Amino acid sequence: MPRTYENPRYPYRRSPDQDGASAHHRVIIVGAGLVGLAAAVDLAGRGIASVVLDDDDTVSFGSRAICFAKRSLEILDRLGIGEKLLEKGVTWNRGKVFFRDRMIYDFDLLPEGGHRWPAFINLQQYYAEEWLVEAAGASGLVDLRWKNRVVDVVPKSQSADVDIETPDGPYRLSCDYLLAADGARSSVRKSLGLSFSGQVFRDRFLIADVVMQAPFPSERWFWFDPPFHQGQSALLHRQPDNVWRIDLQLGWDADPEAEKQPERVIPRLKAMLGEDVDFDLEWVSVYTFQCRRLERFRHGPVFFIGDSAHQVSPFGARGGNGGLQDTDNLCWKLAAVLKGEAPNRLLDSYDAERVPAADENILNSTRSTDFITPKNAISRLFRDATLELAEEHPFARALVNSGRLSQPADMPDSPLVKAAESSFDEALAPGSPCPDAPLTRAGGQTWLLQQIAGGFCGLYYGGEREMARDRGALAKLTLDCPELSVLTISAETPGTTETADVCYDVDGLVAERYGARPGSFYLLRPDQHVAACWPMLSPEAVKEAISRSLALE
Repeated sequence: MPRTYENPRYPYRRSPDQDGASAHHRVIIVGAGLVGLAAAVDLAGRGIASVVLDDDDTVSFGSRAICFAKRSLEILDRLGIGEKLLEKGVTWNRGKVFFRDRMIYDFDLLPEGGHRWPAFINLQQYYAEEWLVEAAGASGLVDLRWKNRVVDVVPKSQSADVDIETPDGPYRLSCDYLLAADGARSSVRKSLGLSFSGQVFRDRFLIADVVMQAPFPSERWFWFDPPFHQGQSALLHRQPDNVWRIDLQLGWDADPEAEKQPERVIPRLKAMLGEDVDFDLEWVSVYTFQCRRLERFRHGPVFFIGDSAHQVSPFGARGGNGGLQDTDNLCWKLAAVLKGEAPNRLLDSYDAERVPAADENILNSTRSTDFITPKNAISRLFRDATLELAEEHPFARALVNSGRLSQPADMPDSPLVKAAESSFDEALAPGSPCPDAPLTRAGGQTWLLQQIAGGFCGLYYGGEREMARDRGALAKLTLDCPELSVLTISAETPGTTETADVCYDVDGLVAERYGARPGSFYLLRPDQHVAACWPMLSPEAVKEAISRSLALE
């Protein structure tokens, strides 16, 4: 098959750790895929070195996870590669749903303005991984070891031992913490004797990456029971480099190996695209829907992130995007513990916050799968009736489920935020992800999330009167809490002279999206979730909320 992308080959290099007794590192990450690399770069940005072990010598083959959601773009921007994704990727907000031979409705995932990122960017996973490899190398804090296969992990009370095979033979490492990012077939999970619980659906889908010149727009197109693939479903996405992702439902009786052969794939694609359309196959795979997870994601010093912790069916783009939210949640906490800023018990909140998020993804993925692949005549009758209604009646469109697309996690019941008694009625609730919004400051336009550093941030919102009133309290707060940066946003239109250290909410979108009002104060966590908020600034309450967020209380 011709390829539009040549995988880089990274050299195996013998480490000095292989020449002596067992070496010790603070953090070992198993798996140099999208999630493992993101974790390494995130930790490096917080000053934490890591060793990354991978049994291969390149990035992923095939496009894999292609839909990067808005929240993932915000995370990856903080890691330094957001603009590259935006420049190379195919942006999309719109989608169309087809039933049999007609379109029944379309939708817009981001109809309002004032957003830096689109709802989604389509980009082959190998590009993101290659850029993360480059970022890891540039950090100087990531020891990326290719052709290092982890064969056993033995967790202890405060460390873990790792046995590794290399082209030069075996060696052993130990670490304070180990992050298992080694995917659905995780060797770390097997070493610990852990298994998934959940559901494996009796259906199979074909994924084909097709290289072709095509007039289709940059939209998500989903078909139920189309004429070219009767009784089944199909999905079409555009990627860069004239590559198109096509998913075709095959049914449970399909032979996975046989269905990957070109002589089986090409006739299916010609039926969909037309006999006269020229195309080349770049990558083909067959997958089975699975919605499963580990009971717990933390096991002493070992943390499971991404597909090693949970699996969902691809419709909804919740796999890779969920894995990036795992790293975003865990890495700031791990850095705080390793720096002595928080106790080890803070890391228990990774389970408390990410297990419910995984359950939400699994629930949405399961519902999508049930709707897309009805298992009996009554279920199919209900689905088809819903699709018929959706063509004419907007209320029925909420019942159509071609994949509920990835959303940022909301954590109202987190032990780090649920004790907060700070929020006011119109405020964005503690535990909520921080929405972005455009701001104006001296020198031009910026974005709220660009102004938030990687640590705790206080968002103070006020007019001139409130700023004058609270100036002393803000100064005291920053002196008492050196780990806290404060972003001051004015509710007023800037005059002829703008204050250099103040941003202006000229479009009113911060007030709208946060429920902010003059004098209000929001404490934002390092992973850009709301920790607490107050209608008026209270330095003592802010300090208490920071302590709670670090599990110091």
